[in-house]
Amino acid sequence: MLPQPSFPANPADFIGRAHEIESFKAALRQSAFTKRTPSFAVLGNWGIGKSSLLFKLGHCCRQIDPAMLPVHLSISQDIEDYLRFSESLCDRLADALVSSDSLTARLRVEARNWKFKQFKAGPITAERELPRRFLTSGSALLRHSLAEAWDHFIRPAQLAGAVFFLDDLQNLSLASGDTALIIRDQFQALAVEGMNFSVCFSAKPDYFAGVHSFAEPAVRFYNKLILAPFTFRETSEYTRAVFEQELNVQSLAHWLYEKTLGHPYFLAFICRELLARENDSPGNLWPEISAQLEREKFQSDLAQLSDKDVSLLRTLAAAEHGEFSPTPFAKQFQHEYFSRLTNRGLLIRSGRGRYKLYHPLFREFLRQTR
Repeated sequence: MLPQPSFPANPADFIGRAHEIESFKAALRQSAFTKRTPSFAVLGNWGIGKSSLLFKLGHCCRQIDPAMLPVHLSISQDIEDYLRFSESLCDRLADALVSSDSLTARLRVEARNWKFKQFKAGPITAERELPRRFLTSGSALLRHSLAEAWDHFIRPAQLAGAVFFLDDLQNLSLASGDTALIIRDQFQALAVEGMNFSVCFSAKPDYFAGVHSFAEPAVRFYNKLILAPFTFRETSEYTRAVFEQELNVQSLAHWLYEKTLGHPYFLAFICRELLARENDSPGNLWPEISAQLEREKFQSDLAQLSDKDVSLLRTLAAAEHGEFSPTPFAKQFQHEYFSRLTNRGLLIRSGRGRYKLYHPLFREFLRQTR
């Protein structure tokens, strides 16, 4: 297996997350009887493997009988409203139908024609003969398109339904209210009408932080999979998959876990660099690999920040403890600096009113480059 830290893992090479995968598979098995598939929220910090897990769960959808259709959409910040979101989702649904092995050749041709008929480039995105209300309402457009897809493609192909995998849902910020609640209302209504569509989205770990109670509909509707760094066991499994021929894989796994604390991005990055420099020991290679990590990751982290942001990060890195409260720094740095750096993924909320730098390797970089 070749590590690719900047890309989601290939589902065939996926390592770890056995509990999360089994929870999702159990929900799929149950839906074979209930005809309703639960929705999921995959929550975690940057680089923890949310996108990789979404692709793995999508692969699981194809392996059950009857299969579910996986539909993947990465949410970019240029999706500014629910209408644009609905258009993008329907477009990705059409692409998934066209490429699905579950559809006959005739149905794939019809799905391709359906896409071109339904979703045109330019300001008019719905079928021209539809009432004007479909052109301005994302909810109406999505319901109409999913109902058509259900009747004309999903049921004839004997698919059990479809799961929409929405990556980085926090990028979709709707002026009309809570995004997760709006999507929940839409997909719950579809389920009541007998259409087995569900959602599995990824987002930052504090995505539901603004919700007052975990009994709120927007929270309890989603089964939550909260991703932590790899355990040592998962780190060892990953190391064995990458370094199949190494005699001292267990010793290498200990060294990698000590450096990365099981963080999937840093684990993949360091393994990639070790493979490229396989003629020496990890300890001897570390200064060179660390310099490469600084160039590819940490320097780009700082390049997007103001001088005051960088000053705060360096001040925090120099602090004696790894976790800190904003209070001792309040005279020099207002609280919005902490919020902004948290939104950028460079700080992590470790508890109520407590923060830490997103990884010890980043802290070490900041200390060494003062």
